[in-house]
Amino acid sequence: MRLVEIRMLDGPNTYRLEPAVKLEIVVGRRRTWYGQREPGRHSVVRLGVPIPAARAAAPARDVAAWVRRLHALTGSAAWLVGEGRASTVGRARIPVTIHRTSEPGHWIVAYPWRERQRAESIGEAAYRLVELGLDPGSTRPAHSRGQRGSRTMGRALARIREAATDAPDWIRDQDRRMPAVSISGTNGKSTTTRMITHILRTAGRRVGSTTSDGVLVDGVLVEEGDLTGPMGAQQVLRDESLDVAVLETARGGLVLRGMGYESNEASVLTNVSSDHLDLMGLHTLPELAEVKSIVARITRSDGVAVLNADDPLVAAVARRVRARVCLFSLSPTNRRVRSAVARGGLGLVLDDGWLVELEGDRTHRVVRAADVPATVGGLAKHNVSNALAAAGAARALGVSIAKVADGLRDFRPSAEQAPGRLNLYRVGKRLVIVDFAHNEAGLSVVLDVVEALVGPRKTRRAPIVAIIGTAGDRPDDSLRGIGRIAAERADEVALKETQRYLRGRSRESVLGELRAGVAAGGGNAVGLAAHEDEATALRAALTEEGRLAATGSAAVVLLMCQADRQSVITAIGALGGEPVGDVSWFETA
Repeated sequence: MRLVEIRMLDGPNTYRLEPAVKLEIVVGRRRTWYGQREPGRHSVVRLGVPIPAARAAAPARDVAAWVRRLHALTGSAAWLVGEGRASTVGRARIPVTIHRTSEPGHWIVAYPWRERQRAESIGEAAYRLVELGLDPGSTRPAHSRGQRGSRTMGRALARIREAATDAPDWIRDQDRRMPAVSISGTNGKSTTTRMITHILRTAGRRVGSTTSDGVLVDGVLVEEGDLTGPMGAQQVLRDESLDVAVLETARGGLVLRGMGYESNEASVLTNVSSDHLDLMGLHTLPELAEVKSIVARITRSDGVAVLNADDPLVAAVARRVRARVCLFSLSPTNRRVRSAVARGGLGLVLDDGWLVELEGDRTHRVVRAADVPATVGGLAKHNVSNALAAAGAARALGVSIAKVADGLRDFRPSAEQAPGRLNLYRVGKRLVIVDFAHNEAGLSVVLDVVEALVGPRKTRRAPIVAIIGTAGDRPDDSLRGIGRIAAERADEVALKETQRYLRGRSRESVLGELRAGVAAGGGNAVGLAAHEDEATALRAALTEEGRLAATGSAAVVLLMCQADRQSVITAIGALGGEPVGDVSWFETA
């Protein structure tokens, strides 16, 4: 048995919708995870579902038992009385659960806490007592280690009783004065967050937002950095000058610290696809969906959870929420949406070119999709989906249909309103698309937009150049997938490095996996151009002799996973380029 970590989660998390201790141990020899990213239904590991103690490994079962016993011996569950979860201190029994993971031999023991150091000391002592072979069902230690175990037990009890009792760092409902909407998913989080923010501002609300760019107040960046975790959320929620909080919520904060607040009035789950897998114990898409679903599971019973009906993993979250459900879909005949509406839920669909709201027998047209600039005349289906999600969240917060339409019509995919999200530039006859797409699904949807503009590969009216690269903390299969997609769908592929985000991987490894993917997609990986940064890669694609987009004739150049915005904007400007709001000027004949 080995201890992996004792992690103090300050807010709702995978195991409990309250602060919890996550105690992870490994039983048996060290083994590496191997399996399918999308396992069959009977192979799915539900991380947050407790398993019976009888089915757990003995060490995990004993750790859980010791956690209960140490709470009882030291009176450390007394806070349950204050929360009305026990009638007296003597009856206070801490709820301890055991959970599986998909990693071989890894087990989780989880329990709630309100006194940080004391709860952590209990976890440490429980592990140590099991390691020494003490039986949690007996007051006597194992025969061979009796004296040592007795001393350890005494020291543990003293340490627990003397430990400090700092409270969790989360915002309870009684302390939150503004409504909140939480947005999560693999792709589209930032765009949807900014769309919701813009709609609410159009409706006259003063809005605080968290994004991967930083904290924004009424659309103005006030603190830079990736603040999609609890720290950013709490900064917004504690700002008494604001009317509403719009909180992009990423996987990292959920896994490492939990949510920074108790609940929300509305939530959005955009989609779930391969990204950040093999990190923090997450290996499969169902596991990723389960973590991201926390934003919907904490939505209040009188609130609304807005879920993507076109994504089965997201749609399935509807079974686990207490709020009213609003499903959105690009299909007006989506069965999940129709079923949800029939059961008293809400729906938002794309029907005959319009975003349409469904409630009971009533239908309300919101706005024509082509009139939403972020959809690039309706070509960007992923942004149509994001607009449906944003409309659902705004309606949940009481915004009228007219104001939702006004906000979506006024929201543009520009570097100012949506930095790095389908930003369009004109360089002569060439269209440059800069996007933060950083995984397979993200690259695919942007290529969908481009192909809707210039046609599929065999009947293409202008060439497509894809400049690809992403952060190093992706598994090999994800990096290869990016290379394969680019090779299969673009006419020319180039590599760009993102050296600031290697995250433990070597440059050669990232480039090597991308090259392998290009080769698998039928491209020439041997002669593949590789550039040390994004600006260099873009200049080369537009000016280097022999490149498809360097002739000056119509072409589309796509730069994915933009990390250095200013250098890219400067490079485009130096080549005579300028930002544009649509593609009506682009001639492909």
